[in-house]
Amino acid sequence: MLEHLSEQPKDKILSLSEAYREDPRTTKVDLGVGVYKNASGHTPVMRAVKAAEQRLVEQQDTKAYTGLAGDPQFSNVMIKLVLGDAVPRDRVAAVATPGGTGAIRQGLELIKLAAPDATIWYSDPTWPNHPSIINYLGMKSKTYRYFDANTGNVDYVGMLTDLGAVMPGDVVLLHGCCHNPTGANLTMPQWKGVIELLQQKSAVPFIDIAYQGFGDGLEKDGAGTQAVAAAFDNVLIAASCSKNFGIYRERTGILMAVAKDSDECKIAQQNMAFLNRQNFSFPPDHGARVVTTILTDPELRADWQAELEEVRLGMLDLRAQLADELRKRSNSDRFDFLAEHRGMFSRLGTTPEKVETLRRDHGIYMVGDSRMNIAGLNADTVPVLAQAIIDAGI
Repeated sequence: MLEHLSEQPKDKILSLSEAYREDPRTTKVDLGVGVYKNASGHTPVMRAVKAAEQRLVEQQDTKAYTGLAGDPQFSNVMIKLVLGDAVPRDRVAAVATPGGTGAIRQGLELIKLAAPDATIWYSDPTWPNHPSIINYLGMKSKTYRYFDANTGNVDYVGMLTDLGAVMPGDVVLLHGCCHNPTGANLTMPQWKGVIELLQQKSAVPFIDIAYQGFGDGLEKDGAGTQAVAAAFDNVLIAASCSKNFGIYRERTGILMAVAKDSDECKIAQQNMAFLNRQNFSFPPDHGARVVTTILTDPELRADWQAELEEVRLGMLDLRAQLADELRKRSNSDRFDFLAEHRGMFSRLGTTPEKVETLRRDHGIYMVGDSRMNIAGLNADTVPVLAQAIIDAGI
């Protein structure tokens, strides 16, 4: 049997990390991997997470399975965090999943179960796992324009033009905030325009929100998702706790399905639990329990939000510093978009050849499409990157 398997292509980001580790240069800079790092290059455990874990160690008296959908209290607190009061609770079905990736996978499985002929529309560019999972599941897909490499901003006209071809029942995958890989986000007026178009097309929105709190704050980062959820009978939402709680390895995510009414919600809940059973039975619980502990304790929640805000503002400071350094070195404002982007990532909008020049000549490692992790910088490496960008002719 196994002799019939063929070699899989290497993951580009993981291969980049391997090349970085093997590079002997002490001046090298890693902007490839998609995790938050502090100024010393470390991904710390957040204070509130440590406190919540300690509490669980002392108080938890069982490791028995949770339900197929996970702990109901986790669903409640996450629905409140992501959706606020945009949708009545009895219209939202939810299941815990192994990370945000698991939520995307289960959402696509649900679409396949409910509307197998639907076409999935996703942004060009998008997170590589989106098309990878869609293709693996054998689902139909199309792309819509999203990023203007010349301006560094959203190609809003191109986006609406392409989405004009969406058919009734098609699913449109949108990034809730902090677009990966570009860092360019829709404004609220643009969200309104997308909502109006998708309503006209009778499409179903599917929102991937993996970085809530990393952009403009928890509330503002959730505003687009909440506006969409309030405007449609059916919406799918995949949310991740990996970034904003810093619990990457705990694999803590959730899939939400907004239904037309409470009766439809009950059917959706049954089907989502069924899909969990087919794929992994019971979802991981430790990370979900940590998140629930934090969000239900006023003191822990306040400390978590304070540290999350420190992380967010630190990335904004790095963006502003980098844009300023590039303005001085280029004698132009053509890199100012970097300060306007939000989240961990920005896309420079240059060629793979110049990205390779950055790696070869300057030890700057970023993904070939010029996506860079702003959180991989610090005050010392910002000017190094800025000069390398200019020297590479970008």
